[in-house]
Amino acid sequence: MGMELTAFFSSGDGWAQPWVLDIELVESLRFGPPAGHTDLDVAIALTRLLHHDFVSYGTDDQGRHLDDESVPLVIKAHRAVLERLALKPPVWPFRTFDGPRGFGSYWRANDMSGSWKARRDCIEQILGPTRDALEDLQELEYERRFTKGPSGSFKNLIFAADGVKPEIVLRDAVNNEVEIVRHADTCLVFTDPLPPHGLTWRQMAAWWQKNHQPGADEKTAAEGLYRRLYRSLDSKPEQLLMITYCARYAEEGGFDLPALIPQVYLHYDPYTRKSGKQSGALYRQRMDFLLLARTAPASSSRSTEYSTTAGPTRPTSKGASRIPRFRGCTRRWSPRTVG
Repeated sequence: MGMELTAFFSSGDGWAQPWVLDIELVESLRFGPPAGHTDLDVAIALTRLLHHDFVSYGTDDQGRHLDDESVPLVIKAHRAVLERLALKPPVWPFRTFDGPRGFGSYWRANDMSGSWKARRDCIEQILGPTRDALEDLQELEYERRFTKGPSGSFKNLIFAADGVKPEIVLRDAVNNEVEIVRHADTCLVFTDPLPPHGLTWRQMAAWWQKNHQPGADEKTAAEGLYRRLYRSLDSKPEQLLMITYCARYAEEGGFDLPALIPQVYLHYDPYTRKSGKQSGALYRQRMDFLLLARTAPASSSRSTEYSTTAGPTRPTSKGASRIPRFRGCTRRWSPRTVG
C-alpha cells in the first residue's frame, strides 16, 4: 500500500498552519521506514513531496507544505532512504527555498527568472531520474509479489484500452465488484470464468463473437477481435510482437494457443499524473501483454525493444539491452514465451 503525503504531517491548527511537519517521524526515516510501510513506499512519497513543493515555490507558490526549516530535514531523510534502496540520491544545488542557498537565488543566477517552465524543468532534472529508478523498483516489487500469485479468484480482465483512461469504481466492496462508469467504450472487459488450462485464442474469439459480433462465424469474429486488439497498440515494438505471435493462430491448432492480450490493467489508480491528483501508490498500471497459460500469466516489459531480424532476438538500438521478458504474475498459470 502506498504512503500518502499527509502521513508526514500533523493537522496543525487548520488555519494559519494547516501543514505541520512531524519532525520526529521524518528524523526516524533516516534509520528505517515506519510500521506498515517499506522504504520504497517512503522514497516514492518523499520524492513526490519534494517535487511538488519545489515546483510550487518556483511557480505560483500555492499548496506548499514545507518551509525553509523543514525542507532540509526532508532532503536528508530522502537521501538516507534512497541509499538503503541502493539508489543514487539526487544532487541538490540548493537546500532551501529562500536565502543565499535557496532555489530562488539559484534560478535568478541561472537565467530562470522569467520562466516557470524553466524552473519546473530544473526540478525535473534533479528528481526525474530518482522517480524513474523508483518506478523500476516498484515494477520489480510487483513482479515478485505476483510471481506467487494474488490472493482471491479471477474477477475481471480489463484490456486493450485505445483511448481515454476508463474511470472505475468499486461498486460492491464486500464482493470486490468493480464497474466502469465512464469511457467504458475505450477498453474491453472479460468477465467469463477462466478455464483451468488458461485462456486460448479460440475462447477469446468465442467471447468476442458473443458480445461484440453476434452472427459472425469463428474466423470472422477472430479477425474482428484481432483488429480491435491491434488498435490498442501504440508503438512499433508492440505491433511487431503482436503480428509475430498472432501469425501462429493461422497454423494448425493455432486457435488453441494461449491468447495474447494487450494493454492489460493489472493495477488501477483512479487519478492521472496530468490531473495533479495521482496518489503515487501505483505508477505503472498496465502491462503491455498478458498470456494466461497453465500455471501463471506472463507479461512483457514496456521498456524492452524487439528485433526485426530473423534468428535470435537482439537489441535494435544502443539503448536496448534486453530481449523481451515475460513475468509470472499469478499462481495458477505458467509463463509462456512469445517468439
